[in-house]
Amino acid sequence: MKESVLCLLNESANKFPQKIAFVDIDRKVTYSDFVSEAKKVGTFIAINYAKGLRNRPVAVIIDRNIDTLTAFFGIIFSGNFYTAISMDLPEDRRNLIIEELNPLCIIDARKKGAEISGAIKLSNIIESTQINEQLLKNIQDNSIDTDPLYTLFTSGSTGVPKGVLISHHSVLDLVEAFNDAFGFDSDCVFANQAPFDFDVSVKDIYNTLYVGGTMHIIPKKFFIMPKMLLTYLVENKINTLIWAVSAARILADIKAFDNPEYIFPLKYLMFSGEVMPIHVFNYWKKHFPKACFVNLYGPTEITCNCTYYKADREFSDDDIIPIGHAFRNTRVFLLDDNDKIITTPGISGELCVEGSGLALGYWKMEEKTASAFPQNPFLPEFGNRIYRTGDLAYYNESMELCYSSRKDFQIKHFGHRIELQEIERIANAVPNVDVSCCIYNKESEHIILFYQGSEDKKHITRYLAKKLPKYMIPHEFINMPTLPLTNHGKIDRKKLLATAE
Repeated sequence: MKESVLCLLNESANKFPQKIAFVDIDRKVTYSDFVSEAKKVGTFIAINYAKGLRNRPVAVIIDRNIDTLTAFFGIIFSGNFYTAISMDLPEDRRNLIIEELNPLCIIDARKKGAEISGAIKLSNIIESTQINEQLLKNIQDNSIDTDPLYTLFTSGSTGVPKGVLISHHSVLDLVEAFNDAFGFDSDCVFANQAPFDFDVSVKDIYNTLYVGGTMHIIPKKFFIMPKMLLTYLVENKINTLIWAVSAARILADIKAFDNPEYIFPLKYLMFSGEVMPIHVFNYWKKHFPKACFVNLYGPTEITCNCTYYKADREFSDDDIIPIGHAFRNTRVFLLDDNDKIITTPGISGELCVEGSGLALGYWKMEEKTASAFPQNPFLPEFGNRIYRTGDLAYYNESMELCYSSRKDFQIKHFGHRIELQEIERIANAVPNVDVSCCIYNKESEHIILFYQGSEDKKHITRYLAKKLPKYMIPHEFINMPTLPLTNHGKIDRKKLLATAE
């Protein structure tokens, strides 16, 4: 029985001490050396800040480097939990998160950049600290798997960011479920694309440690310079990608793999975060027919993912790639507006989740936690929580779950209930439309379709008219060179709405 994710690190370090664990643009580190660096950080925090306290937050100013991971695991060795804070966030938001956290300390893992008041440079910690093995052992001996591991801050409806608190147990359960389903091994070479303040990165980090693989931290700039990205993937024999849909789309849009020089030894492409455009999926599938393609689904609050679908065929342009079935040790079900379970194909309902992946809750938000993680309505006799995702889904004829839309993206327009993402799905099937996003302007009562690609607006309208009822045809079509993305690689709907207004 594992009480901590440190068991994953220690087991791989004992088995593969001289194997490269992590690689960034400047350096690479073996499992053995990584453990030593992290233990120095753990000793420093335990002696100077924790002083016997445990399960307290420590903030990390992150970068796309190994030092960020060293800081994370140093915090874990100290018996506390980490919160990743990106300098890409507006200053007011960073300050609000730090104020909400009230961390033991702030560690700056960046190599460059202006000094941050009160933050401690990671490099100074490593240079000045000797490992206290007995202290760290005592801390580990008192660990339990329900201790918090990390907090990720997501947008809150009130304007105050929500800190989602995830336990060691949930992450351990996640990686065991992934490996049961997909059979990763020590030959896996992961290419981390997701920022470290985004939960997709959790899958890269902890699956790497679970199997004793190697993880490359891909520089952010490579995703706007695709040739550099492709060269990196080929030269480093990358074989495992757990990427946002937008990252996979970059290479499909430029037809990268039409050049055989850019074919690399891909074993796995797993995608999540948004609906995968069918033409993007089919392009990857065509060029990597032997790879395992997986559509992953799940919000941050259930520890990354709760369902998966192995996509082992090509799809027609207006098909939907299912989100499939629940991972082992997880249960998912659909509820209608009256909280009755839906089991009939084709009927949409809110997707709810129960199981070991559920977050501990929101940091310092008891009411919000109680609302989002209510008692299971079908088992009122004991404390069995569920998470209400706010996502709409339905079963297809094969009883596979299919994602429909966010409840937030469902509108009432001239008496009709419309799911905006259904319009997007059809628009994405139009030839020469790379990607689209549909928003609703409440003031003008207009549906607006933003799209990226070379297709003529009249042709898009004609195509949609063949597939959708009149009331779902957008009032406006706005062509953009590229659709704006959030820091996490999702289409930035707020920016598009502001553009429309």
